[in-house]
Amino acid sequence: MNSLQYQYQAENFALSDPNRYSLENLKSEEMIISLGPQHPSTHGVLRLEVISDGELVVDVVPHLGYLHRCFEKHAEALPYNQIIPYVDRLDYLASMNSEHAYVLAIEKMMDLTGKLPLRIEYIRVLVAELNRIASHFVAIGTYGMDIGAYTPFLWLMRDREHIQRLLEWLSGARMLYNYVWIGGLFYDLPVGFEERVKELVPILRITIQEVKNLVEENSIFIKRTANIGVLPLSSAINFGCSGPVLRGSGLPFDLRRVDAYSVYPELEFDIPVGEGAMGKVGDCWDRNHVRIRECEESIRIVEQCLEKLVGDCKRTKEFQPQALVPKKIRPAAMDIYVRAENPKGELGFFVRADGKSDIPNRMKVRACSFHHLSVLPTLAKGAYLADLVAIIGSLDLVMGEVDR
Repeated sequence: MNSLQYQYQAENFALSDPNRYSLENLKSEEMIISLGPQHPSTHGVLRLEVISDGELVVDVVPHLGYLHRCFEKHAEALPYNQIIPYVDRLDYLASMNSEHAYVLAIEKMMDLTGKLPLRIEYIRVLVAELNRIASHFVAIGTYGMDIGAYTPFLWLMRDREHIQRLLEWLSGARMLYNYVWIGGLFYDLPVGFEERVKELVPILRITIQEVKNLVEENSIFIKRTANIGVLPLSSAINFGCSGPVLRGSGLPFDLRRVDAYSVYPELEFDIPVGEGAMGKVGDCWDRNHVRIRECEESIRIVEQCLEKLVGDCKRTKEFQPQALVPKKIRPAAMDIYVRAENPKGELGFFVRADGKSDIPNRMKVRACSFHHLSVLPTLAKGAYLADLVAIIGSLDLVMGEVDR
């Protein structure tokens, strides 16, 4: 048996994954480093080609293409209602929010917007905001691990699991729900669901406050994130950033307010923005802070939805969540684009219908994480190599919707 398991060959470097930079074009003090994966949401599907000068980052080139699940082509071969399970797999940490955005688009094509019972609308917002909290908990917890803090991750994942169990009780699935249907819902809330959520709310509030005390005021965390990865507002707008990344740069732009869809106009909540409390506006600390504050605002929305769902929109024997679900979805010929506020930013669906089929002629997804990944080279140039990890984590990327 040959004891030699691997023999270096120079051409393997170029053949394995083509690089923008070649070894021959580097300066004597520069290196090409393949960085990643270092974040739970980039598990083997994002490689960063980093050009470094010692500890300084000269340039970063993101390499994609390891996860491609062909969502848009799948959607062009499936009936509209059968696309929902595939939507779940885009941002798999926020499936309820993604379903909501997609369903809003198809309902607009079917002229169902504003015609659904209020109980359906409040249930949709309730589950979407619970999923927003769960998504942010993953972002904040794993970001702490990126910096070196392990305890917040354990606290936040513990409470996220409570939310996951509630949504599993609701839909039968832990993360990929297929719950929000075109024209309604898969099923009404289980009996006792509102009470269980109400019991969870104070626990979530306590955990968020503990994380704020432990992380945001921690001198090590502040040194690792304040004045690091500063994203000016003009750059955020030019790169098409949205969600906490955009709001972290100081612009209070939230589609729940701007587009005023579903019952969000009836609900009271604030739009947190970065203020440069520990450094400069738009730095890593601000982006993380915005997500923590958004969790608090989502809890406010959840409480208001619960009040409606046990009050004016309480369950009745006559309520049928599938009453308006079309048996056959065949919209008129049109092009449409509908967007919604996902935990990571603007998720939009462009749909083209030919008026003859129950299968879309064209489907295109506007994925927020794709835009946020594109701004990474701008943020990373001139930063320390160790800070590159902090910058990536602050963008809260999910490769399911980047490499869709």
